[in-house]
Amino acid sequence: MKKSDKIWLAIAGILLVVLGILCICKPATTLFATAWVIGCFTLISGIVKLVFTFKTQAFIPNSASRAISAILLIIVGLIFLCNNFFVASSLPVIFILWILIESIIITIESFDYKKIGFPYWWIILIFGITGIILGIIGLRDPSISAVALTTLIGIAIISMGAGYLVGLSAINRFEEVVKEAMKPLKKAAKKEAQKEIDEQ
Repeated sequence: MKKSDKIWLAIAGILLVVLGILCICKPATTLFATAWVIGCFTLISGIVKLVFTFKTQAFIPNSASRAISAILLIIVGLIFLCNNFFVASSLPVIFILWILIESIIITIESFDYKKIGFPYWWIILIFGITGIILGIIGLRDPSISAVALTTLIGIAIISMGAGYLVGLSAINRFEEVVKEAMKPLKKAAKKEAQKEIDEQ
């Protein structure tokens, strides 16, 4: 890998780690940024879907329903972008509801695992019950779920940055191994070249 590429990879890793720390330290800003990104993605996906519908309406049936779906996505995306505060304030509740529903499902599934003789079903049950308790606490105090959401986002971004930096270290190590492995081959090639010269 080129030295310039390594430098950019290191810079990207460091910036992601810093960004992740800022996300954890500034939860409100993180929520608004996340809401804006969701709005942009929804709007762009709606536009792409609408264009794709018009281009394929002669080949794929139900183009009208797909066009309506695309238009709805565009409208939702615009609403998200125009009402950023509403989306940002709703994200923690949506996040905690997802945790609550998933935890209930996990709890129910733990008993199914018990029926088939899985010995560690109780660990799954504990995780499920813990998630339900945290979900209920989050619904009672949405500010807790907001902090949890932004913390998870921050941790995810920090993990990406750390992954870049560790990957850079791995690349350097791999290049060193390759250089060491090539040394005997280079020596052998030099000997062969010198032998040919001597024979001539």
